[in-house]
Amino acid sequence: MNQKIVVFAPHPDDESAGCGGTIAKRISQGYDALIVVMTDGRNAFSDSLGIKSDPSPEELKAIRKEEIKRAMKILGLSEENLIFLDFEDGRLRENAEKAEELVTQILETNRPEEVYFPAEKDQHKDHKATNRIVGNSITKLGLPTMKYQYIIGQRFTRIGPIIDRLLYPFRHTIFVDISEFGSLKEQALKEYVSEISIISNKQKRPIVERLEKYLKKKEEFYIEKTEAR
Repeated sequence: MNQKIVVFAPHPDDESAGCGGTIAKRISQGYDALIVVMTDGRNAFSDSLGIKSDPSPEELKAIRKEEIKRAMKILGLSEENLIFLDFEDGRLRENAEKAEELVTQILETNRPEEVYFPAEKDQHKDHKATNRIVGNSITKLGLPTMKYQYIIGQRFTRIGPIIDRLLYPFRHTIFVDISEFGSLKEQALKEYVSEISIISNKQKRPIVERLEKYLKKKEEFYIEKTEAR
């Protein structure tokens, strides 16, 4: 039986930005990968750009679901490897109890060797909620797994990890070399047209204006080993 990884993305695109290269690398090493998308991404335009029509939140939800399907195909996954929990974008904390129940079921069924999820210091409230939900689920199960926290939305993106290393010297940080998979990660990220392009006549700018910040040769993670109880 192949080893497994489970990746939790607060929104469609977080998995590619945070650990797309590592996903592709693990698949090339023979791992089975499962991507769990926590929210539907519907409110990205309304919350960030004040756009509530053309596209509407419901239309954006459908757009982003198709984007992640195409992106994951590039990284080597089929639609069967995607789970959409479909909690409303921006409202994950309010649905934490139900989300934790579902996440616990997924982890118990799959029992992965590695779990990937956002770092607790990421700014977005759905990222913070995903960190707590996944962490609580792993603890509840006593699941022996490596926990990889990816970093994509800290307040000070360039120096935040450096500050963390000074404040938390015993936290283990690793860098995964993805240089062989950088082109796949870039192709996957470019499938998120709604994030990196202007797709509405009401837009003045894309949501993500600098794709290069996600295209480094190494991906950084806080890691921790959870021992079986």
